[in-house]
Amino acid sequence: MCGLLLGGESHIAQVVPSRNVASDTRRRFEIDPLTLLAAHRAARTGATPVIGHYHSHPAGIARPSPRDAEDAAPDGSIWLIVAGMEVTAWRAVEAGTVEGRFTPLSLHVVD
Repeated sequence: MCGLLLGGESHIAQVVPSRNVASDTRRRFEIDPLTLLAAHRAARTGATPVIGHYHSHPAGIARPSPRDAEDAAPDGSIWLIVAGMEVTAWRAVEAGTVEGRFTPLSLHVVD
């Protein structure tokens, strides 16, 4: 499971599911480029911008993995990670406290 997060600096307004096109979907995720390009194109015309993405760790924990850290650009994007019934939020940064690439974020769900 993976997809895009759309919203503003401090909130997620929408999630856009994506097909995982990674060659080994058990160990990595890769957002479908067509989904990603469509979301960025829409944002250029006034739609809600892409602020990050989500993915699952089906057999792991809801914390960034070493593989996530390898793949993360230090661009401030939000990473939601789902494992079991837990969802956690992280920001990809240059020198994070988790795996050297992430800082934890608080999640507040509002209707």
